[in-house]
Amino acid sequence: MRVGVEVGGTFTDLVGVSGGKVVVTKVPSTPRSPDIGALDALRASGLDLKGIADLGHGSTVATNAVLERKGARVAFIATEGFRDLLFLQRHDRRNIYDLAYQKPQPPVRRRDCLEAPERMLADGTVEKPLDEAAVQARLLPALKAGGYRAVAICLLNAYANPAHELRLAALIRDALPDLLVTCSHEVVREFREYERASTTLLSAYVQPVIDGYLDRFARTLADDGFAGRFTVMQSNGGRLPAEAMRRSAITALYSGPAAGVVGATRQVERSGFRNLITFDMGGTSTDVCLVEDGRPSLASETEIDGLPIRTPVLDIVSVGAGGGSIAWIDDGGMLRVGPQSAGADPGPACYGKGGREATTTDAHVVIGTIRPGSFLGGRMMLDATAAHAVFRPIAERYRMSIEQAAASVLRLADANIVRAIQLVSTERGRDPRDHVLVPFGGAGPLHAARVAEDLGISTIVVPPNPGVISAYGLVASDYTKFETVTRKMRLDEAAARVVGEHFREMRARLAAQFRDMGLSGGLAYTHTLEMRFVGQAFEVPVELEPARVEALDAAYLAERFADAHHRVFMHGAGLDRPVEIVALRVGATLPIGTLPTLEREHQPGRAPDMARVFEGEGWIDCARHAAETLATGQEIAGPAVIESYTATTYVPPGWLARIDEADNMVIRKG
Repeated sequence: MRVGVEVGGTFTDLVGVSGGKVVVTKVPSTPRSPDIGALDALRASGLDLKGIADLGHGSTVATNAVLERKGARVAFIATEGFRDLLFLQRHDRRNIYDLAYQKPQPPVRRRDCLEAPERMLADGTVEKPLDEAAVQARLLPALKAGGYRAVAICLLNAYANPAHELRLAALIRDALPDLLVTCSHEVVREFREYERASTTLLSAYVQPVIDGYLDRFARTLADDGFAGRFTVMQSNGGRLPAEAMRRSAITALYSGPAAGVVGATRQVERSGFRNLITFDMGGTSTDVCLVEDGRPSLASETEIDGLPIRTPVLDIVSVGAGGGSIAWIDDGGMLRVGPQSAGADPGPACYGKGGREATTTDAHVVIGTIRPGSFLGGRMMLDATAAHAVFRPIAERYRMSIEQAAASVLRLADANIVRAIQLVSTERGRDPRDHVLVPFGGAGPLHAARVAEDLGISTIVVPPNPGVISAYGLVASDYTKFETVTRKMRLDEAAARVVGEHFREMRARLAAQFRDMGLSGGLAYTHTLEMRFVGQAFEVPVELEPARVEALDAAYLAERFADAHHRVFMHGAGLDRPVEIVALRVGATLPIGTLPTLEREHQPGRAPDMARVFEGEGWIDCARHAAETLATGQEIAGPAVIESYTATTYVPPGWLARIDEADNMVIRKG
């Protein structure tokens, strides 16, 4: 049995797969102690922990630690003269017309930023040796007196030569063995001092939190008889053993959204679709990602709470549009939706837990696309009266009916989602009409058709059990690790040879790391260069074809760069300008072997019920089906509502749904 447990903002989802058996469970999340919700899901599933061979896990623990500023008390050590690096940041303003704008605040006080007397040059040569006497006399006593749980070391140009960081870390560990030490060269070996410092600090900040969380979870699992492999999802779409994640906590920030992208891609690929836009709408947010030829887009940097993180992540864009997103009226009298969310506690008003603000879930109850008695397969009864009540003030404000107010809120949520999809498609040089839309999460299939219409997308593919695709992704994902290094050089034949040598060294290091983690088997590698025209400020990722990696030449690299640059900026191809290589990235992947399949529970077919849904400006009749009763090849013409335990799918008028041989629901326009 392979099991995935994903902790979301509103629900904790579990998927267990063994041969043809699929176990699906959803329980409310416990935001204050996410591991309790994960254990609740395991117990509610009825699975015997002794029979689980592989348990994959994803959670928002690291993310919440940063957003809520609940990480460890951390010290930051920089090269002498650079202690204000985290506060100076970049000379920019995100909101140029905001007179009260303030830069994002790092999770460290200035008094906790210390200096190490040393200096390394950008080419890795030593300008000033590390002054160990000063470290012993001033730095170590300050660390001892500060009451810190972790320390982040980010010395100038350590990406080129980490000797000073290694020696300083050794001195600290000898004097203060209980202090967790994070060095920048272990987290990100790339240039740009502020981004590298921010990434190192955040990694150190969340490391004790992740350590404590995984330790509690692992000990409880062991006490209950679990003896299998415990793995954790990373933001890059691959898993690692939990022990390895304790040394790389920063890669777990967006594990849940990444798992959803992988799960959706693997499941929909069974139907032959490889160019996708995944659309994960959960309780608090919507996450979208572009997938081409079966591979999700990868970004070299992301951010959280305005703070940059330099590590490979799936190129996911998130907006505050989820089932719990709150509808509100701004100072100008305009109706808005999100990003504020009712979350799991108290949740939408219809949950009956004290929520008093209108949310998108309440809106679906009002217009009839969610039936109060069928939520979570009938295991959770919703309060339709409460849903209508919270929309009454909005309806009165705009002089419309309660149903019109609810429909307006849903259209605003759709508009937020459309904008997010445009960010990963048209603004990346991709046409969304060339892709199929893959909605999942508890609310995604309810909004998919309207979002597709706005984008001109004609095909939607809804996976089976769409509300737990992120949990499925935890058992369908491979083991993956990346290594990136900055190596600036002008593109010529000598540079092409140097790149090949570096790639071989990086592959060897990654293979050794997999062996150290106890992961054996044939590794698959990807090779990417960060390149730019000389004089440009930022790079373009250029992925190399596997067959050409061992025989690189300058002409081939220039051609690949020109294609990548033109696709993003619509210019640059054919320009006779010098090009430079800035960084090299190698990804190593160990496939999981046989891919577990996700299928619906099948029950004898029965005639659909008739229901009424508010569509446009009035009520219309539609069919209401139970997903588990649909047969392979069966077609359902809209308007129709298709209910399952984990999510509800709405097929509007003018759309036609069909269950294919892979158990995916393919919905087409016309």
